[in-house]
Amino acid sequence: MSGRLVTLVGAECTGKSTLADALAMHFNAGLVTEYLREWCDTHGRTPLQHEQAHIAAEQAARIEAAARRHALVICDTTPLITALCSQHYFNDDSLLAGALAFQRRCDATLLCAPDLPWVADGIQRDGPAARARFDSRLRATLAAAGLPWTGIEGSDATRLQLSLQALAPLLTAPAGRS
Repeated sequence: MSGRLVTLVGAECTGKSTLADALAMHFNAGLVTEYLREWCDTHGRTPLQHEQAHIAAEQAARIEAAARRHALVICDTTPLITALCSQHYFNDDSLLAGALAFQRRCDATLLCAPDLPWVADGIQRDGPAARARFDSRLRATLAAAGLPWTGIEGSDATRLQLSLQALAPLLTAPAGRS
């Protein structure tokens, strides 16, 4: 990879896609959308345990391809979320080590808080209680792995401003993985 990677992670319905679109537009950056959403739309269901590895690998491959084409890439999720979903739904830890290794290669991680109103969105939405549990799992995983992140919360406008403030040092520093 050569482009800088800004990753957005968070539980379901935490504004990742909206923020990713806004950041990509603001910076005129490459954007990698959430492959899981595309996969679910194509298959009309959520993935089974044996399909999780493909989803994580495809998300990583799309990010890597975008990083070869763009100086800055905004990533609407990473393999880490797929790995944590595998833990959450299937009690499967097999994707976690690879997902954490991928996350370490990223330049910035913005963690979207579950403070937005929960909105049902078809087959991918479990509800506010599941969202809160997943957020706790994500925060604990990032902390245990020693991965830095910036918390993003508030309205869409506030989230964008917090993100721009968090990314300012990264985008003014010379290129190179942190």
